Amino acid sequence: MLSSYAQQDAQASMYFFNPLQFNSAYAGSRDAITVTAVTRAQWIGWDGAPKTQFLSVHAPVLRKRIAVGATINYDQIGARSGFDAMAHFAYHMQLNKKDLKLSFGASAGIQQAQFNFSGLNVTDLGDLNYQQSNSVVNSNFGLGLYLYNRKFYAGASIPRLLKRSFGSPTDNSFYQRHFNLMAGYVFEYNSVVDIKPSVLFKSTANAPAVLDLNLSAQFYDQFWVGLLYRFNDAIGFNASYLLKGFCTIGYAYDFPINGKLISQWGSHELVISMDFKTRKNAYLSPRYF
Repeated sequence: MLSSYAQQDAQASMYFFNPLQFNSAYAGSRDAITVTAVTRAQWIGWDGAPKTQFLSVHAPVLRKRIAVGATINYDQIGARSGFDAMAHFAYHMQLNKKDLKLSFGASAGIQQAQFNFSGLNVTDLGDLNYQQSNSVVNSNFGLGLYLYNRKFYAGASIPRLLKRSFGSPTDNSFYQRHFNLMAGYVFEYNSVVDIKPSVLFKSTANAPAVLDLNLSAQFYDQFWVGLLYRFNDAIGFNASYLLKGFCTIGYAYDFPINGKLISQWGSHELVISMDFKTRKNAYLSPRYF
């Protein structure tokens, strides 16, 4: 029997726009009702290349100390597809008289893995594995920490605490636990330009770790441009625009710098994120994170 190991969570180049994807403690940190949608097409030109859609909503409640949220994620790679639906809860603590806060997050929900082999070309038509689709649904839970203020953030999370099987009863396929570290800071260079470096580190057992480094510049608190380096994997750029003070539209393109460069044209990602203000918070200060 052959075994293989790899990062299983869906890839995202503009992770800094949607940390709720992997850290429940981020819920409510923007002091608004926040809705974010992401679509990503990876390794364009390859048959069966990954395609991912992600939707999240979260908001503070109960004097902004408690926050709730929900996420839906659909990921397809070849004949395999995965669907996750998670509910998120966060508790925010004020650590000083300024704006430094610490948030504790937890999530619970379901994850579905499905294999549909009907569209594959097979040499052994009698192979029972290819004569029927296989679908597995499991529950799972996650935990996260998020330390932040207006110009800084750092976080740690385990989006899936339970090691769940997603294959048939006869194989040995499991969702592995992923551990994430994230951090970012904003340097106010002058009245026009802000510089923001950020980092995301992802690790799971028996697989190569993934390190994303991003350096962005914001102009007039409205337009962002940035460069991405994914260690030993890809480089790319991203840009976003804040429309009418509440809607951010972002685009990212990255292409591989390793053996995956052959016969493909990189990856594309589109993000739309909206912050809806409440009457008690009619003015929403510019948010970097």
